[in-house]
Amino acid sequence: MLYQAYQTQSDLLSPMRLLAQHQSAMLWMQRTEGSVMRKISAACEVISRLRLTHTRPAWGIDSVSVLGETMPVVEETTLTLPFGTLLRFHKPGVANQPPVLLVAPLSGHFATLLRETARTLLQDHDVYITDWHNARDVPLRHGAFGLDDYIEHMMSFMAAIGPGVHVVAVCQPCVAALAATALMAEDDHPAQPRSLTLMAGPVDCRVNPTGVNVLATSKPIEWFEQNLISHVPLPHPGHMRRVYPGFVQLSAFLSMNMERHKQQFRNLYQHLVEGDEEKANVIRVFYDEYLAVNDLPAEFYLETVEKVFQTYELPLGKLTFRGRKVDCAAIRRTALFTVEGERDDICSVGQTVAAQDLCSSIRPYMKTHHIQTGVGHYGVFSGKRWNSQIYPRLREVVHAASA
Repeated sequence: MLYQAYQTQSDLLSPMRLLAQHQSAMLWMQRTEGSVMRKISAACEVISRLRLTHTRPAWGIDSVSVLGETMPVVEETTLTLPFGTLLRFHKPGVANQPPVLLVAPLSGHFATLLRETARTLLQDHDVYITDWHNARDVPLRHGAFGLDDYIEHMMSFMAAIGPGVHVVAVCQPCVAALAATALMAEDDHPAQPRSLTLMAGPVDCRVNPTGVNVLATSKPIEWFEQNLISHVPLPHPGHMRRVYPGFVQLSAFLSMNMERHKQQFRNLYQHLVEGDEEKANVIRVFYDEYLAVNDLPAEFYLETVEKVFQTYELPLGKLTFRGRKVDCAAIRRTALFTVEGERDDICSVGQTVAAQDLCSSIRPYMKTHHIQTGVGHYGVFSGKRWNSQIYPRLREVVHAASA
């Protein structure tokens, strides 16, 4: 019922938003500084942008600087599975760069949230990324998708890239990346990663619990299933699939900083009225990404909440994959790099570095940890300090492990 109500509301408001978009474009040419037309056009644009979208935004990575030279980037599909595609950002003419699999979260937004992370990595690496599909677009015939399936997808992606791959996991997938690496190491798989970078991930949520952790443990798992899971309505391809809707996740994010988001849309209106297109475009670009939501398969969401945030199965040595115990001590030949943000209020300091103790068979000189001062969660993988302080250390770990 929740999803159907949302869909009905969206359908009813869609004509109004389309009209506002049309009016804004029509009045564009008639705008002069301080004119009523400019104010009406600005208001129409703001109204047209107050909407959620459900398709992945374009990556928009057409070129990158390599050793001071601008090189073209071609987006290629390496492997397509029902719930995710392995994308490669290929740089024709650039060879001998270590392959890196950037593992994006499946947490309500699309993988394009890591656009800046991917762009930075492209300078010195052959970059692949997990492009997770919107669950509402996956037909029921493809079955369920739980935490085991996520881990299996990750291992399939690493196998497709082949020996020599390095893995960089951001936030939520750190647990699955660690599990996949452990399983491949135990099997002596030729594509087990040379290095594993875990960035701001909930490896052990018992450490310094955040508001997110407290919320996850405040209710039994049955409450999450009864109150947050919905069936996809018609006319979507995944009709009747059980999902944790992306709009529910986004609503939770918005409620945490509602006044800030309201002010940003006021700022957008003011910038448009003043004719400051540069500042207006910064807000447009951010919200085009932020308001693009991705539904999660119900099985994956519920198992993640329970096993990662409630029962702490990985740090307690109880996590299994298809009935097989996950043993992080099996990892021996993979260099480990963990990164945390000093001001991270989603995944606090101590939760990611816990992986260092779990991987007890990795020699000390192959383990590195970095706490970045002055940044919150998103600052770990985007922004000025990511580019100038975190990325150089990550690059050193990857290239040292490639030697």
